[in-house]
Amino acid sequence: MSGSRRLLILGGIALALWGMGYGLWYAVFAEHQALNGIGGSLATAFDAAASRNLGASETAFRNYKEAKYVYDRQVDVHGHWIGLAMLLIVVGIAFDRVRFAERQKLVLASALLTGAAIFPFGVLLQIFDHGAIPRGIAILGSLLVIAALLGVALGADMRSVRKRIRRIMLAARFSQSGFLQRAQTRRQSCLHSRQVPWRNRSRTGA
Repeated sequence: MSGSRRLLILGGIALALWGMGYGLWYAVFAEHQALNGIGGSLATAFDAAASRNLGASETAFRNYKEAKYVYDRQVDVHGHWIGLAMLLIVVGIAFDRVRFAERQKLVLASALLTGAAIFPFGVLLQIFDHGAIPRGIAILGSLLVIAALLGVALGADMRSVRKRIRRIMLAARFSQSGFLQRAQTRRQSCLHSRQVPWRNRSRTGA
């Protein structure tokens, strides 16, 4: 197993374990509290609206929006980590079919693993900071994943094209040789059919 393939497979397994562990921690220790906060804020907002207390209703809706935002990011983070980990493992299994040199393949594998790790991390940082830095980290991670996948697809596609060209050339050679063989067989049969009456005539004349 090459180093680039090992990096993708082992990195994907580690990232999947990390994502599942984070998801398990969130489900056991934080998800129930988050859901209670979301439901409580929404109920408070409707009660305040029914009591015509617009200020309290707006505050409760704002708290609901913030709690829902945090909850969605937490769920998305471990889902992205696990999904990208599966992608790393699948790509790693077939990574030896990429026709690039091992150094280039190692660069692609490192970029793919780095992007798969920091893209959800940037999403997680958006919980604590709504500024441009967490979004920039997430965008950088996604760009690394996209660029690495394009490189993998380019290498795999060029190799498959070469295989298809070889298969077409072999098929053309086989068909040409078969055509020549059939033509030669027909020619021999025609010559044989022409020679047979001449032999029969020579025998009858004798």
